[in-house]
Amino acid sequence: MEEVTVAIWILTASFVLLMLLRFPISLTLVLSTLLTVIYLDIPLAVVGQRMIQGISSYSLLTIPFFILAGHIMSEGKLALRLVNLAQLIVGGIRGGLAMVNSVACMFFGNISGSAVADVSSIGSVMIPMMKKKGYDTDYAVGVTVSSAIQGVVVPPSHNLVLYSLAAGGGVSIASLFLAGIVPGLILCVSLMATSYVYAIKRGYAKGDPVERRDIPKIVLDGLMSLLTAAIILGGIFSGWFTATESGALACLYAFILTFFIYRDIPLRRMGLILKKTFRTVSMVLFLIAASDAFSWLLAYLKIPGMVTDAMLAVSDNPIIILLIINIVLLLLGAPMDMAPLILIMTPILLPVVTHLGMDPVHFGIIMMLNLGIGLLTPPVGTVLFVGCAIGKISISQGTKAMMPFFYVMCLVLLLLTYIPDLVMWLPNMMKH
Repeated sequence: MEEVTVAIWILTASFVLLMLLRFPISLTLVLSTLLTVIYLDIPLAVVGQRMIQGISSYSLLTIPFFILAGHIMSEGKLALRLVNLAQLIVGGIRGGLAMVNSVACMFFGNISGSAVADVSSIGSVMIPMMKKKGYDTDYAVGVTVSSAIQGVVVPPSHNLVLYSLAAGGGVSIASLFLAGIVPGLILCVSLMATSYVYAIKRGYAKGDPVERRDIPKIVLDGLMSLLTAAIILGGIFSGWFTATESGALACLYAFILTFFIYRDIPLRRMGLILKKTFRTVSMVLFLIAASDAFSWLLAYLKIPGMVTDAMLAVSDNPIIILLIINIVLLLLGAPMDMAPLILIMTPILLPVVTHLGMDPVHFGIIMMLNLGIGLLTPPVGTVLFVGCAIGKISISQGTKAMMPFFYVMCLVLLLLTYIPDLVMWLPNMMKH
């Protein structure tokens, strides 16, 4: 028993120390695991075997395909087409450009599944456009970075695939994708309502009306762009394709649409897109491998069970426990990035919430939104940093402008946590 206690202290202390020394999270996971394994006198080959096993899943092929499809569409003029479609839908309302921003981010999130890609692509179009129309720069950045968080919730999000893998592969990816639809819509409407209130308060004008003759082309271009997501989701929900096969078809469609139908970029740029994709995928796969070894050690030391017992010792009231979990995840989301937190915290917290009777699918969506909000909070607020760089404002200005939307997202998080039907309605309906 004493040996286990010392091992837990070594694992925890080395992990925290390496994080404070700003080691990459993947190396932090590997090194803290190795140090603990050496102390426990477990053969080092076990760590290597666990790492290889962690990336030997067929389901992992889904992630490279999703990332490649997102990169292809991001390189073209997809963002502008989706902005035009969003402007047609909500641009005529007071402060309409801010609402266009939220809707366009939701549309783009349907394709990229990445908040950073969302703010990079939509922000590059919307922030200069909003500034030109008289919106304050800090407000434009605040709306954009907040709206980009929809990309981690609305399907098809590769973060949901990561959660499924971290949960042991027993959580259906199709159910997770279905569960993200209603929360994504609620989040979008909430952000639009906040934008409307601020538009009235600051006296922002309506957006420019769309010329009637342009409407058919805008609708067609927008729908053709959104068809990438429709291929992925339609194939999975209908049962015609697996998530991996749907991702491969989406890549093919994105390739044809970008390079041959719209001809947004020359074919020679495909090499650069593949290079960016390989770089991203290699980082994700190494992180998954490192996290699998780390998670195995957590299970070996029975840490998830200890965390469950500790939380239930605090209270047996599900409302209190879920509030504590949300606060812990929000706090962890500030210094750590989203993907490693999914892979580390899922094996620890999933036993706690399932003990309380929460569906793993429900918890997956809660975790996505929670850790997505963490992408807005310094010191590691990646989405906030990118948005501020595009808008050329300081982090403190961006943080201040983002706060009203931050509070609204936290309110949505609580609603989704304590009203399970908002998340589980669609997955449950599809079962029947």
